[in-house]
Amino acid sequence: RTRLRRGGSTTGVDSGGAARRNMRLSWVRVLTVLSICLSAVATATGAEGKRKLQIGVKKRVDHCPIKSRKGDVLHMHYTGKLEDGTEFDSSLPQNQPFVFSLGTGQVIKGWDQGLLGMCEGEKRKLVIPSELGYGERGAPPKIPGGATLVFEVELLKIERRSEL
Repeated sequence: RTRLRRGGSTTGVDSGGAARRNMRLSWVRVLTVLSICLSAVATATGAEGKRKLQIGVKKRVDHCPIKSRKGDVLHMHYTGKLEDGTEFDSSLPQNQPFVFSLGTGQVIKGWDQGLLGMCEGEKRKLVIPSELGYGERGAPPKIPGGATLVFEVELLKIERRSEL
């Protein structure tokens, strides 16, 4: 008995149906792999395509009586570079530490977040996405818009205001 096959053939021979089915399956596999890759990229970059602040401890200290927190005045040495290694700023040539109040908006968000819980003498490497740095505007002429910033920082001193 003959049946009308999907390919239009009334014979027992499949005229390309299996090939089309295999082609559809291979596209399903390609799309599945592609969606897995895209979700991995989305996870790595964080919500809404924003990349996350990366904090690496370069030098730990054995004795840490106080850790930096919001409101502390920090004395830092730093070197700032673009991702390609171009240095845009440093406190080291003048041997003049940068002094600021942590968590009060005096510095870029990547610093306010990336320097929390730090000990005197500790060194960190911060990789700061543009959203936590200078954003799409940048800081011309040295920092282009959308730039990821890489900072090597050393906390020299914490000044903690006594609580009243």
